[in-house]
Amino acid sequence: MPTTIGIVIDPLETLRVNKDSTIAMMLAAQRRGWQVRVMELGDLMLRDARTYGRSCRIEVRDQPQDWYRLDDEQIAPLDELSAVLMRKDPPFDMEYIQVTYLLERAEQRGCLIVNRPQALRDANEKLFATEFVDYCPAHRVTRQPQELRDFLDQHQDIILKPLDGMGGQSIFRVRAGDPNTAVIIETITHHGQRFCMAQRFIPEIADGDKRLLIVGGEPVEYVLARIPAPGESRGNLAAGARAETRLLTAREREIVATVGKVLMQRGILFAGLDIIGDWLTEINITSPTCIREIDRERGTDIADQLMSVIARQLHLTSE
Repeated sequence: MPTTIGIVIDPLETLRVNKDSTIAMMLAAQRRGWQVRVMELGDLMLRDARTYGRSCRIEVRDQPQDWYRLDDEQIAPLDELSAVLMRKDPPFDMEYIQVTYLLERAEQRGCLIVNRPQALRDANEKLFATEFVDYCPAHRVTRQPQELRDFLDQHQDIILKPLDGMGGQSIFRVRAGDPNTAVIIETITHHGQRFCMAQRFIPEIADGDKRLLIVGGEPVEYVLARIPAPGESRGNLAAGARAETRLLTAREREIVATVGKVLMQRGILFAGLDIIGDWLTEINITSPTCIREIDRERGTDIADQLMSVIARQLHLTSE
């Protein structure tokens, strides 16, 4: 039986060939002769306790325009696929959580889900990093304004961010004495109604917010350092940061040695760690990116590494 990979994605028209890691995964699977089928969240459904998906077969070309062709639309059980990659970007809302329950039903019938649905629910990308307290900067998670003011008084320079954001959205740097402190706290907590994370500001952000990819518990040998634009404190490409690749440092290898084991225990085959200076700030497992940028600069094939891990999980003897 041919290997068939399903991918839950955002609308195809929103993907960019030169940037999206999901496209690198499609290309890598296709090079192995695997069939690739794509679907969106709204294409998933539960029929009598069995999860189905409306999917199309996709053929992908590594070119900026006219990069895909769809055919063979069908509705079929997800457990008839070899594996399903969950690559839907945040927001991580109730709709996303509900979809993890549907994916879990397919997992219970033997379908490999990457990453594991329970892990997607349990491992909030901001909070997950705090499990590794020896590697995290000082932090608070609260919706109480006074707690945030006390943290600011203690550290004098902090970052405030929502627990469900991505791409640098709604991230604030606040210094002691900032006249906008009250309104920033009101905004980030929705007047004390939503939790947020506060972290001690790490000055090494000027040298880059480093994305370290972990595939099957092992690190990719290069990190992508995202260096903030002038006047910015956010190291996100979506916020105008520039990128350069670097070899892993000893500290980064130390972090991976601890985090990688936990990822594999939880069924997280592909993750992106965010590291500033020597400090782990986030662990991204919903739809980590930066494959394309590292591959372009270093000649790696990170998506193929992931396909090798998936092949081992599927016990494909020819791989």
